[in-house]
Amino acid sequence: MIYDDFEAFAAALPSFCAIAGLDLGDKTIGIAVSDRMGTVATPLETIRRKKFTLDAEKLLEIVKTRDISALLLGLPRNMDGSEGPRCQKTRAFARNLSNLTDLPIGFWDERLSTVAAERALLEADTSRKRRSEVIDHVAASYILQGALDRMRHLNTG
Repeated sequence: MIYDDFEAFAAALPSFCAIAGLDLGDKTIGIAVSDRMGTVATPLETIRRKKFTLDAEKLLEIVKTRDISALLLGLPRNMDGSEGPRCQKTRAFARNLSNLTDLPIGFWDERLSTVAAERALLEADTSRKRRSEVIDHVAASYILQGALDRMRHLNTG
């Protein structure tokens, strides 16, 4: 099931479940995973995109191996909050994926997540080659961590 409303997505999650955060690009899919307590997002890996069926197969293999209970996709809104072609691609990916899994699928505004990930990698003095290898799954962890922090706030507020 796809949840456009983040609060509804959060409410649909089972207790103590791991979530996968995805940073969808045209060439790659960055993947991060949370712990079962929903406190920490950890960068996992980057899938080199081929075609949807192969990408989804690899992603669902990770979901099964890691016992993931939900998927959170970064929604690349424009800086003014509007949705452009990249958002449409992300929503189409979510619709296609929802035909292959019953897991809850939600969205998180990912504006500036790649910028934040790049800055963190630069501060860590990561080489340019290494940054290009890890930027997508580090960006996915920024997306997922933002959502986890918001969920904690929802649960305490």
